[in-house]
Amino acid sequence: MMNGPSRRDAVLLIAAVSFAMPLHATAGEPAPLAIKGYDAVAYFTDGKPVLGSPAIEYEWDEYRYRFSSAKHLEMFKANPVRYAPQFADFCAMALSKGEVEEADPRYWLIRDGKLYLFGDRIGPQLFKRDLAGNIIKAEHNRGLIQKN
Repeated sequence: MMNGPSRRDAVLLIAAVSFAMPLHATAGEPAPLAIKGYDAVAYFTDGKPVLGSPAIEYEWDEYRYRFSSAKHLEMFKANPVRYAPQFADFCAMALSKGEVEEADPRYWLIRDGKLYLFGDRIGPQLFKRDLAGNIIKAEHNRGLIQKN
């Protein structure tokens, strides 16, 4: 009679855990950079995209965020859900159409206290045409996003 898991069970468990780990979780490899290095808090406080500093980084939700000041870092740490883009680094308008397109941090919109990023300059205008509907569609298609 065996006491504990068999060798086969242990191998299967290790394999299952390995497949469940994110691809970037290998030792020494940093999390992907969020918003191409732009400061998420600056959209709210400065009203424009501002590049963050590599010296002021914080990892949250499997991404590395950069900030232009220690104050912005502290604000983000206190409430990351408030400041992080709604669909990570992906275009909200494209996602509402069932497409996955990388966002350009220069094109953005804040509505109801939430940050949305877009792939081009027309994105915010198109998104606002049916804001509630586009948000619902983009949320529905969120599963299309895969972290790198």
